[in-house]
Amino acid sequence: MDFDESPEEAAFRAEARAWLEDAAHTDAARNLRGGTPSLDTGWVARVKPWQAHVADEGWACITWPKDCGGRGGTVAEAAIFAEEATRLGLGANAFAVGIWMAGPTIIAHGTEEQRRRFLPPMRRGDEVWCQLFSEPGAGSDLAGLSTRAGRDGEEWVVNGQKVWTSGAHNSDLGILLARTDQDQPKHRGITYFLVDMDSPGIEVRPLRQMTGGSHFSEVFLTDARIPHDRVLGEVNGGWAVAMTTLANERAMMGGGSSGPVATDLIDLARASGADQDPIVRQGLAASWSRAQIMRYLGYRSRTRAAQGLPPGPEASVRKLFAAWNQKHNGDLALAVQGAAGMLLDGDAPAGGRWQQSFLGAPSIRIAGGSDEIQRNVMGERVLGLPAEPRVDKERPFRDLP
Repeated sequence: MDFDESPEEAAFRAEARAWLEDAAHTDAARNLRGGTPSLDTGWVARVKPWQAHVADEGWACITWPKDCGGRGGTVAEAAIFAEEATRLGLGANAFAVGIWMAGPTIIAHGTEEQRRRFLPPMRRGDEVWCQLFSEPGAGSDLAGLSTRAGRDGEEWVVNGQKVWTSGAHNSDLGILLARTDQDQPKHRGITYFLVDMDSPGIEVRPLRQMTGGSHFSEVFLTDARIPHDRVLGEVNGGWAVAMTTLANERAMMGGGSSGPVATDLIDLARASGADQDPIVRQGLAASWSRAQIMRYLGYRSRTRAAQGLPPGPEASVRKLFAAWNQKHNGDLALAVQGAAGMLLDGDAPAGGRWQQSFLGAPSIRIAGGSDEIQRNVMGERVLGLPAEPRVDKERPFRDLP
């Protein structure tokens, strides 16, 4: 595992920091500051100019190949840029599903025509993407999905329901899994589609969460039609394509906290004087320790990527730990705030950032594969434990209960 930055990475950090510090004074950057994205209905529109500026200046999609509009850079360089952007409050994740999940999958499995059509507007933030995978009866067991697609000439007709779709109400396009052959076992007979979210027959219903926002939606597809040239990969071969997406999703979600971090928690405790409480100090030390563990887990992922290997089980370790970290940080932050922890938004300390992180923490333990799924991956692929009994693995899907 590599710990130290190479001379090339140190030079890249200096270049990225200089560019970001200069770009921080632009109008596009100012739009990123203030408000809570999950509660701000205009958030995506506000951050599009920043994404376009980053792309036009050659800093977007760092790991994408140059012929796909990226920099042809390394995972370490992408992480360095994200660290520097976060340090300056310039992190915008409205485009994460596209850039980190759909984009790499299209690059790996798409046709040249699909790359030309979808990658440029994705890179600039002109088109926002969502992920149409989970269903009411197929979340952790994603291969149990029942949304169906039947071919009608040069189109596919899709019927079904998806749920927990992040940002669906703001999305232009979606990556969709649907069952196209019920006579095959459930991990086969699935096809991966690229779908226009404004297609007739697609209805998005935002779900109100306890955070007060509607980050997730349920999506209903009723005789929705998708052109055949929107199939990504092979018909009935969508499970292998989906594995590319899911591996990148876990790596993305495990790459850091989706809320405030350990240093923010220490600043909060100091501001309230709670940093002198011995129990709080223990919690702060634990938070700092978790932050260092996250950092070293990141080194492992970077090392694997530097060796030309795809994300492996360590992505599940990082994702699981990131969810656990956010929960414990949120618990401690509200304890530090005391009675003020019951306030929200502008009335709360730090503008309510910690309340949002605390209330949103349970969703992180489900999104991208539940904690239990990540533990199964670790147990089977890292520890070599026997796989769970799968009596449905080879049976045709139509014969399953």
